[in-house]
Amino acid sequence: MPRNKKTEWQIGDPPISVVSDQFCNPYPMDLLVRRKVQNFSKDHYQVFDPSGNLLLQIDGHAWGFNHKRVMRDPAGFTVLTMRQKGITLKNKWEVYGGESKEREDLLFTVQQSQAISLKTSVDVFLAENNNVKKSNTCDFHASGGYSNISFKVFKSDALIAGVGVTHKFTWGSFCKGKYNFSVRVNPEVDYAFIIALLVMVDDNENWC
Repeated sequence: MPRNKKTEWQIGDPPISVVSDQFCNPYPMDLLVRRKVQNFSKDHYQVFDPSGNLLLQIDGHAWGFNHKRVMRDPAGFTVLTMRQKGITLKNKWEVYGGESKEREDLLFTVQQSQAISLKTSVDVFLAENNNVKKSNTCDFHASGGYSNISFKVFKSDALIAGVGVTHKFTWGSFCKGKYNFSVRVNPEVDYAFIIALLVMVDDNENWC
């Protein structure tokens, strides 16, 4: 069925499972993501549900090129690994299941839509569609803006998740690398995938 730009992913729509079915819930999810720089080179993300239960945690380097971030569940099991591709015209990440770096374990790639833009815009290609040089159609798209530090994630024209800064946000805390995100994930959408995408987009927006 054709979708227009005002359509949102709803209960009853097919599941969007990118990382794993276990991260798809049949109802909307409101998540809180807390980011904190632990030292000059490392930062840490924690993801909580509305009851305060820890769902995911992500560690990685806050600055530098060719770095990686690792997502783990509350028990410390590695869910996926995000690896940035060196210095390229368009910032690009490759995301693998677990700790792997083998091509058969590639889940998806994320690449800036344009090399230079005042608006955050990235395209997501699933593993079977990751040859971005030959493929003009991405599987997902996320866009937002530097001014409001928020973005929305789409599958075609359907909104599947939205991200914003909570009321606790201040420019001082942002420049110190300590701030919170609120994340709204629509039904049957893989929230681990949405959080991974948020972390990679957030990495591009740390200009303070």
